[in-house]
Amino acid sequence: MRKITRRSFAALAAGVTAARLNAGQPAPTGKIKITDLRCAILGGSPVVRVVTDQGISGYGQAESRKPYLKPMVLFYKDYILGEDPTDVERVMLKIRRLGAMKPWGAAVSAIETALWDIAGQVAGRPVYKLLGGKIRDRVRVYNGGVRFPMKRHMPEDYAEVMQKMKEAKEGFTIIKQAVGFHNAAMMRAIPDAFYDEPRGGAPHPFRGMLTERGMAHIVACVEAMKKVLGDQVALALDCGPGHTLKDAIKLARALEPLNLLWLEDILTGDYTPYPNADLYRDLTLSTSVPIHTGEQIYLRQNFKDLIETNAVDVIGPDPADVGGIAELKWVAEYADLHGIQIAPHGVFNGLIGLAAQVQVGAAMPQNYIAFEYPLGEPEWWYDIVDGLPDPIVKNGFIDVWDRPGLGVTFRVKEARARLREEDRGFFD
Repeated sequence: MRKITRRSFAALAAGVTAARLNAGQPAPTGKIKITDLRCAILGGSPVVRVVTDQGISGYGQAESRKPYLKPMVLFYKDYILGEDPTDVERVMLKIRRLGAMKPWGAAVSAIETALWDIAGQVAGRPVYKLLGGKIRDRVRVYNGGVRFPMKRHMPEDYAEVMQKMKEAKEGFTIIKQAVGFHNAAMMRAIPDAFYDEPRGGAPHPFRGMLTERGMAHIVACVEAMKKVLGDQVALALDCGPGHTLKDAIKLARALEPLNLLWLEDILTGDYTPYPNADLYRDLTLSTSVPIHTGEQIYLRQNFKDLIETNAVDVIGPDPADVGGIAELKWVAEYADLHGIQIAPHGVFNGLIGLAAQVQVGAAMPQNYIAFEYPLGEPEWWYDIVDGLPDPIVKNGFIDVWDRPGLGVTFRVKEARARLREEDRGFFD
């Protein structure tokens, strides 16, 4: 990845973007209006562009696992045309209630992120300034998209991969690993790990009671990982969904001596359109291991039961699913009032999603732990954007940058060459 240089922004007070300054174009005058909403699929990632009559565009990105999202994004076009994109909440009031848990919430979330990108550019300020200002100069991340392949999914394989994680150039202070029903290969590594047959199809299809040997296998693999990491690097586990409440309690109690950072989505979670707050509260009250969930949830209202009943210790909304970055911050503030920590999801959110996470992470309350670090996939994504630091992660943190909006811009010529034929007009 080539070195990213810092550009001069001497005229930011005029409220214009770096691109417009470099082109010698005037600052926006009068009310700015949305003139178009576009969506292109770049390397599998849906990228949203909100176009305005002042020559300023904002960008958002949905998960790379959702290339089918384009028509859902464009569904909202007629609702926002003619609106002032800097009145972010006013625009969102027109479309937010038309979303839902995956995938519709992803379309709304990407549009919201693009609106903040425009608002920051018009104001000549980074988005975090519009969210209340930063309370930290760097944001902690955990490994997310940084993974190493395993051979057999036995304890020694998990120990080996943890050693590689520990030595990764990013210097992560937190590492999350999939176990249990979140890791089908682990459950297939030994015979009869649970009381149902292995299933395929949609992500995370397993569900049921663990056998004694299945429980012992998970515990042995976690112990092997923790032995490698010691107290130098925290270990979090992505566990489900699909475990029964009783198994979750037994597993959590068996792992208590290991001082894990959290157990995530062990009951419900990823691709489950309901949180089951009552069951999570039973689990949380039964163990000293912090319990985490929330990546699939759309909107603050759907966090209400989890937060108000203290059903979990940590929540993990994804800004690309929860309704956007302001919605994420609102949920974080409300969780903080109830003594709940926040560690946002975001493994597939790409480089624009990474920029959004850094901006909102800078302004998060003090219950913030870390966000899940996404990679640019395919690798050529790093060649089509400007504005990211190099290296991006240093000692487990990303330094917060001060460029206007999200602070990440496209190298249009290079990005246009990666567009599908049907998306050729995206940057026009």
